[in-house]
Amino acid sequence: MSTNKLLTRDQVAEHEKWNLEAMYATNDAWEADFKKVQELLPEVANFRGRLGEGASTLLEWMRLNEKIGLTFDNVFVYAHMRYHQNTGDSFYQGLSDRASMLAAEVSSELSFVNPELLGLPDGTLERFMEENEDLRLYKMVFTRLLREKEHVLTPEVEEVLAKVAEIAEAPGSIFSMFSNADLKMPSVQDSEGNEHEVNEGRYRNLLESKDRVLRERAFKSLFGAYGQFRNMLGATYNNNVKKNVFYAKTRHYNTTLEAALSGDNVSVDVYNNLIQANHDNLPHLHRYLELRKKVLGLDELHYYDFFVPMVESVDMTIPWEQGKAMSLDALQPLGEEYVTTVQRAFDERWVDVFPNVGKRTGAYSWGTYTSDPYLFLNYTDTLDDVFTTVHELGHSLHSYYTMKSQPFVYGNYTIFVAEVASTLNENLLLSKMLREETDKKKRMYLLTHSLDQYRSTMFRQTMFAEFEKIVHGLVEEGQPLNADLLSQIYLDLNIKYYGPVLKVDDELKNEWARIPHFYDAFYVYKYATGFAAAAALARQIQEEGAPAVERYLNFLTKGSSEDPLDLLKGAGVDMSSPQPIHDSFKVFVERLDELEKLINEQ
Repeated sequence: MSTNKLLTRDQVAEHEKWNLEAMYATNDAWEADFKKVQELLPEVANFRGRLGEGASTLLEWMRLNEKIGLTFDNVFVYAHMRYHQNTGDSFYQGLSDRASMLAAEVSSELSFVNPELLGLPDGTLERFMEENEDLRLYKMVFTRLLREKEHVLTPEVEEVLAKVAEIAEAPGSIFSMFSNADLKMPSVQDSEGNEHEVNEGRYRNLLESKDRVLRERAFKSLFGAYGQFRNMLGATYNNNVKKNVFYAKTRHYNTTLEAALSGDNVSVDVYNNLIQANHDNLPHLHRYLELRKKVLGLDELHYYDFFVPMVESVDMTIPWEQGKAMSLDALQPLGEEYVTTVQRAFDERWVDVFPNVGKRTGAYSWGTYTSDPYLFLNYTDTLDDVFTTVHELGHSLHSYYTMKSQPFVYGNYTIFVAEVASTLNENLLLSKMLREETDKKKRMYLLTHSLDQYRSTMFRQTMFAEFEKIVHGLVEEGQPLNADLLSQIYLDLNIKYYGPVLKVDDELKNEWARIPHFYDAFYVYKYATGFAAAAALARQIQEEGAPAVERYLNFLTKGSSEDPLDLLKGAGVDMSSPQPIHDSFKVFVERLDELEKLINEQ
């Protein structure tokens, strides 16, 4: 896949595309399920005002709710995955839009349920579970619901909020359409005059180039393109933040952050501990960046110098077939069944591999309770792409084990634990490569890669989390956001996190405008907490062997049947304490020490 020009979707080989036909063989089959959901929705009204009649009525409702959910999930996920494979395809854009509209309709029809259940006399749900054994399956569902009792509003208000849900998602939808389909970056020339297309899918690969002229021009092309629309994007993001604040206040939370964390039953202290631990360890990051500047022989270290390998003579180009083999090899410690399932993912086309024209950027794992757990990649033959592959395999295997073991109602998991499963796989890959590599230059390359993972996950994602906390706090205080203020906050954080070694380019202040996760508030901190938890569990697997593997695989089977912090405690790590975060930074310092030693020995 080594070409400077993107293929169109129909030019991509079939075996390199995911097999979504396994979900729906034809568009007519999708239409049939869409219609099925529409036909089931009127049955919902039969239960309005009746959920407290008795245990049998409540059980009937729970089963109807699952029936709707199973079919709707397939309709929604399929339509969006088809759209993501080519955002310029108006047909699948239409299906995606219809699925989103159906989601709002489903949400509206079901909006009475939680308020009605919470309006029942104290002890009613517990009594119903005692009377009907089948209802006990939903004990954790009811426990979580009752925990949120003070934040659920009257049925009338909940119905209104549900009806405006699609409108409330407008900022994120606008950003996604603009970023993935409309925004075009100017092509750039490298130092030899060769032309290179610039887009989000190729940007990281361009910044890993040894050609500094190409890196700088790609950086300025991408960030400059967003900068041209910074006022529009500022207004879009401002409205997204105001939406979040509105919902938090309406539901009687103290802050938007508290509202975002409540679903996982995670304390705000966990979030704040993460930020403080990062602040405490910033001198180590500054030391690493100073080393990077020295090794690259630069007078000034710019942001576009963060990604280029520090070891010049090491070529780590990894074609897809080699990347698959590396993934299978690295995951051997997790056992035969795990590895066999990974092989199935490759053989049965769970994976959409390469970039193509119009394809959404980034990577993810997605599916439904009854589908394969698909992987969406934009593989461009880099070592980072191999790490992304094992990362998304971690998500997909988490889904596989969960859905095989749990009923539909618990056949999912929160992002808080999801990032543990994905990042643990990255840890296993890196540890294996470091154990086996004896060539000093390649070892230096891998150590640099590890340190850059810390920079991009523990430090950068926490910087994002701090940015979100600041801007939501300003809006909560009544201060409106605009592009200038957002840019200044973001620039100040970059200077704080990266320190005096960073030579600031004006375009860097625009980066907030390109981060899609900002439209899913207080999401990114989970990458950092997941990174720390995964490091702890990977170390246990490598040191303890079978007992730690058994605990970990058991964790993967539990889905959402327990709260995230409890699930992780069962696996062997306590994330209510800041200790795993500090332990993770100790590994950063150890690897930085080794890298410095190897460099000094040259």
